[in-house]
Amino acid sequence: MSDDDYVHWQDVTTRWNDDDAYGHLNNVVHHDIMDSVVNRWMVENGCLDPHHGDTVGLVKQVHCEYRAQAGFPDVVSVGLRVGELGRSSVRFEVGMRRPDGELFFEGTFTQVFIDRASEETVPIEGERRTALESLQLP
Repeated sequence: MSDDDYVHWQDVTTRWNDDDAYGHLNNVVHHDIMDSVVNRWMVENGCLDPHHGDTVGLVKQVHCEYRAQAGFPDVVSVGLRVGELGRSSVRFEVGMRRPDGELFFEGTFTQVFIDRASEETVPIEGERRTALESLQLP
């Protein structure tokens, strides 16, 4: 996996309690990292205001593929890109690598945008669409 495989990179520091009894990241931690990186990017890029926005992004589907082990005290480099941008949903693709560069996880994280009050889906348009398009590979 090269830096060109993803558009955005963010480092995440693992925590002592992230490891399970076998000494590696528990499988739920991968989900937590993926969720945090996606939503942090959306907040920082004006795609989501979790506290006051009229729309929210809800998880529709998650897929995970574990390729190798990682664990505390690794600093995990998380790559992010948009694989598919639909009318009201977006599929993020995520790759995680250890400090030695080995890819240990790949996953997808699909969110659908809904109106906070009515809970009806809303189209991805305007600045949100433009920001999400910037995460697509050329």
